[in-house]
Amino acid sequence: MFKNKHFILALLIAPILSIIAYVGTDLAVSEKPQSAQEGESYKLASQSNCRYTSGLCNMENGDFKLKFRSESVSEDKLVLSLYSQYPLENAQLSLVSDQQSAGEPVAMQPSDDGHQNWQLTLPAPNADSDWLRVVVKANNTLYYGETQTKFVHYQTLLNQ
Repeated sequence: MFKNKHFILALLIAPILSIIAYVGTDLAVSEKPQSAQEGESYKLASQSNCRYTSGLCNMENGDFKLKFRSESVSEDKLVLSLYSQYPLENAQLSLVSDQQSAGEPVAMQPSDDGHQNWQLTLPAPNADSDWLRVVVKANNTLYYGETQTKFVHYQTLLNQ
């Protein structure tokens, strides 16, 4: 079997051809990345840490990233902090009881002169059913997203 030159040549060339086909298909079919256009709006994808009781939640779209951190002030109040790599012109949040309802947006306040850190004190949400919606404006471009509020409660196995 391994004495046939055609078979040995096929064993060497087949992996190379498959890699070339994979890369060629990706180049031909994949969506080309585009920079954000002024005046447009883009959806932020919530990352996997938003689904767990970590106290942290990341949302991103390409290289635009937002990081949320929650700190409990008391049993019925929490402080939600927002960090962005880019200076923000405005940041608003709303808490809604389910995904279909509309909530009243509340403006966050910048906590630094660079407008990269923002804070807001909120009533503690019900982590099982409430949703957090966020809209931020940077360079006249709107970014929006939503996630469940399970992340606002920081809980580990050591707490149990």
